[in-house]
Amino acid sequence: MLSIGALRAHLVAARLAGVVATSREESLRSYRLFAARDPRVLIGLDPESSWGQLELIELMADRCGVSGDPLRSDGHDVIDPARTLVALDAFAERIGAAAQRGAPVLLGTGHPHRLLGFYVALADALSAAGCAVLTPAQGRCIDITTRFGLRTYNLDYVRGVALVREPGAPSSGGEPGAHTHSPLPVRTALAAAAEAGGPLPELVIGDHGWVCGAGQLGFEAIGLADTDDPALFVGEAEGVVSVVVPLDDAVRSDYYRPLTRYVLNRACLSQ
Repeated sequence: MLSIGALRAHLVAARLAGVVATSREESLRSYRLFAARDPRVLIGLDPESSWGQLELIELMADRCGVSGDPLRSDGHDVIDPARTLVALDAFAERIGAAAQRGAPVLLGTGHPHRLLGFYVALADALSAAGCAVLTPAQGRCIDITTRFGLRTYNLDYVRGVALVREPGAPSSGGEPGAHTHSPLPVRTALAAAAEAGGPLPELVIGDHGWVCGAGQLGFEAIGLADTDDPALFVGEAEGVVSVVVPLDDAVRSDYYRPLTRYVLNRACLSQ
């Protein structure tokens, strides 16, 4: 396993933390939309408090390390790698606890192009530890509103990790799935699990709407989030989401492998 120093260096070199690709403009736009309670940015969260843009900038500076200066409006965002490492430890602790008690888990991603491999490794390790990796509502159709209008997707699973695909897309080889922020996939999966009489997940692992949607429904949820995804960090601040790891969620998929090894080792799940 990488040492803490080597992992920190990798985070910065791969731009998972440090100066990241996400622009300040993108993040500020997300904060404005969140403050206006735009559902595209709430991604399944129903905040208890009124979060204005200034409060969101302050929160994101605390949780991620972005600039707390509301007048800074351009350039690239910055994620403090120390905050990423602390959150990775908390993330691994929750996974290790679930493995110890053999808890049923649900994993899903709205970033399959980049993060599928990360979650698949977690699913494999949790399954080997005796956890039931749930796959409810496989093949179910879900209508999601996108910037291109209403689109119908199919809920699918790759080695225990949920994602959505365009209708007719092959389930193996080629297209890994569609990018989405929507909470509808996790709501569909959880409703199907309940209708079938369970089991229900004791831990939901993922990103975007998978985390916020599950946490808002009362399930323990942990995940990864970029600086333009304030909903997860608001959910963490309000106690709806258990752990959020701040990092760039759209770098090359192989750049997440050291994080995978680190998390599995910290969770005592190394194979």
